[in-house]
Amino acid sequence: MLWDTYNQNNNHKLNSLFNYLNSDYYTLQTAHMNRIKLLPSLLVFAEVAKQGSFTLAAQHLSMSKSAVSQQLTRLEGIVGAQLLTRNTRGLSVTSVGEKLLARCELLQDQVDLAFVELSNVESAPAGTFSVTFPHSLERDVAIPAIRQLCEEFPGLEPRMVVTDEEMDLVQDKLDVAIHAGELKDSGYRALPIGTMTEIWCASPSYLQRHGQPKLAQELAQHKWIASHWQKNPLAIYEKPINSEAQFIKMQNFGKANTLPCVIEMAKQHMGLVLLPDIVAMPLIADNTLVQVLKNHRGPRWPFYFIHPFQAEKPRHVTRFYQLVSHYFAKSQSA
Repeated sequence: MLWDTYNQNNNHKLNSLFNYLNSDYYTLQTAHMNRIKLLPSLLVFAEVAKQGSFTLAAQHLSMSKSAVSQQLTRLEGIVGAQLLTRNTRGLSVTSVGEKLLARCELLQDQVDLAFVELSNVESAPAGTFSVTFPHSLERDVAIPAIRQLCEEFPGLEPRMVVTDEEMDLVQDKLDVAIHAGELKDSGYRALPIGTMTEIWCASPSYLQRHGQPKLAQELAQHKWIASHWQKNPLAIYEKPINSEAQFIKMQNFGKANTLPCVIEMAKQHMGLVLLPDIVAMPLIADNTLVQVLKNHRGPRWPFYFIHPFQAEKPRHVTRFYQLVSHYFAKSQSA
């Protein structure tokens, strides 16, 4: 990743930034300037949360462990709440810390990007930026990432192709593709984004009429609305990560080539669906759908950020990868 290239070279710059922001020069007595002086503490907090260790964070930031601890203590004192807790497994972020961490991660990205821009004298990116992504990432990942990207690079004109079908960067004239599933051999570069799990759902009305399955074998008695990538018989797993698959011959009711169509059919009480968790959880939260067989799941799918650049990526592509990864992780923890 581009940030890895600059990481070691910029550690001493970040350290200098911490010292500078803590210097007597920054003593203007205004609320705004006092908040600016908190920038080092915010960045240190984000690194400690990321590493899960004061020692590892200190090593990564080229600071002493005591200095890291002092920065965090200072920040907690100003916030008026504990941000991290120690337990037998290491460190965990408190609920207050989670809210602050989401902002701090974006702040760290901005610091990294600032040093990349100083090292890169090319003109600001402008023109069409073409990207494809699946429907499952549209609302909570891709669109927020593109919105932030266009704020930072206003010269970009995004062209978005939202599809659950696989597309080719060259043939379809794309700059980036967000790919779901295992990768095929190609000359493109792939960066990992995260993993998504499929879960069983149905509308409350459907379950009232047809009953709720209690065992995996009972799924075969229900109408199943399949997405185009799902095969019959269907692999079902118990919740432990390493559980073996059991294959169930489902009763096909219908199949659609887009996820929105599958969701709409479920909302119209037409059958059970196996949805990506990132899509299903908001529908479950507002009682549009109900999760069934909570101790079972469908397959897990990896997501990748595909690009064609063999050497250094353009900085807006690097930034887009950062944003996509950030919003993907955020959607998984919501």
